[in-house]
Order: sequence, then C-alpha cells, then structure tokens
Amino acid sequence: MSTNGSRRVLEWWARRLVTLPAFVGAGVLFALMVLTFADVVLRGVANAPIPGAAELTRLAVAIIVFSALPLVSLRGEHITVDLLDGVFPRSVARLREALVSLGCGSALCGPGMRCLELAARERGYQTVTEYLAIPTFLISYAIAAATLAAAAMLCVRAALVLMSALPAGNATSEPSSASDERE
Repeated sequence: MSTNGSRRVLEWWARRLVTLPAFVGAGVLFALMVLTFADVVLRGVANAPIPGAAELTRLAVAIIVFSALPLVSLRGEHITVDLLDGVFPRSVARLREALVSLGCGSALCGPGMRCLELAARERGYQTVTEYLAIPTFLISYAIAAATLAAAAMLCVRAALVLMSALPAGNATSEPSSASDERE
C-alpha cells in the first residue's frame, strides 16, 4: 500500500475513533445544560433545588473535559507556546512537530495507565460519590480510556505529520482538509 493510501486509512480510523468520545462529551454537555437550567428554575420558582446537582455537575465536567481530549489531540489544538519556533529552521518544523506529538503521546501513557490502576482500586473498594452514591470507578475508567485514546491520537498525529497529511504547526488543520486533497 502506498504512503498516500496508508495515510488515508490511518486518517479514516483516527476520525472514527475520536467520534464516540466527542459525541459522549456533547451529550453530557447538553445534559449538564438541562440540569443547570432545571436546577436554577426549581431553585428560583419553588425554592427546591435538585438534590445532588453539584455532584452531577462535577462528574459531568470531568467527562466533558476528558472526552474532548482525543479529538483535541488528533487535531493538534492544544494550547501551545511558540518560544522555540524561531530557534528551529522551517525545514525541520514538520520533524519537530512529529517528535513533540510522539513524545507527548508517549508521556500521556503513564497517567492513563495510572488512572486505570486507580479505577481498579476504586472498584475494589466500592467507592461511591458522597451524596448520590454513584460508583466512582465508572468515571475513572472513562477518564483512563480518554487519556489513553488521547495518547494514541497524539502518536497517530505524529505519523500523519510525517506522512505530510497535516501541516506542521497549524493547529486549526484537520486530516484530509481541502488543502490536503490538492497535494
């Protein structure tokens, strides 16, 4: 298979893999908006806030943040500081981008594996949230899965950058954008 064909297959799979967490995050965000709206209305009109709303909000925010991580990693939309961009010549920008993505992806494996260990421990101890008694290992496994998916997407991004699918240093580009079709 040619490099272009390999690149397209890799792009296709990467896009499919980040779709589920993105939809989960969007769904949880919508549920959080409904919960907040209902809580504010009930608190104001009937002086009856929703029990456990603060706890649900904390859990929802964790899910929203971590479910976006794989998509942000694949697209290269993390916040970056370009202190060293002027030091490196433009000819090595693509290589630098790939090495940084690969390094970050490799480094993210450690916290992802640690989250898996902590989730297993929480499951063994049957840890639950304070007010609603929601098992905390469910959220911890979701965080671990999203962290490991982000690590994988950073490594995929490094491969795509090296295969010239993504422009180096352009955080707004996605694989297979219109400009890539012309190459």
